[in-house]
Amino acid sequence: MRVGRVLTAIELTIAVAALLLIFGLVLLQAGQRYLPIDGWPWTGELARFCLVWLTFVTAGVLVTNDSHISIEMIDLVPGALLRRVVRVLSCLIVALVGVGLCAEAWELMQTQGILKSPALRMPMSWLYGISLVGFVSVVVRSLIAALQYAVLGVPEPTYDDVEMPTA
Repeated sequence: MRVGRVLTAIELTIAVAALLLIFGLVLLQAGQRYLPIDGWPWTGELARFCLVWLTFVTAGVLVTNDSHISIEMIDLVPGALLRRVVRVLSCLIVALVGVGLCAEAWELMQTQGILKSPALRMPMSWLYGISLVGFVSVVVRSLIAALQYAVLGVPEPTYDDVEMPTA
């Protein structure tokens, strides 16, 4: 599990750097409006790229922490076997979608490298390359989660946020 923690730390470091860059670039853009100098168009472009990278590089971490978008109603259904089956299937579906996204990101990296972004002149393959890292992380982490749910079962739900009827 040490490898998982190291990968999570790397992904979160990239995410924090992207978030700080977005903050700084947007602040710079806002300040440029009030200065008597020409603005730098690359700031908006890089901020948009950072938002894409932030989104995709953290997707795997969200899968591991069970923080991704999910319907938690199944967790309230009695019957551990049903919860286990649904969780394993959902993880496998997420992994399958991740494989499709990996294939598409790989294809875009191969075919779009000749294109450059308008302001930064950055090869577009870089944009898709960092996204590919996030998609691979989603696939690996979803498969690990499916295996853990299949072998260890689903942890009992906590009812902190749900009001349970009393008898």
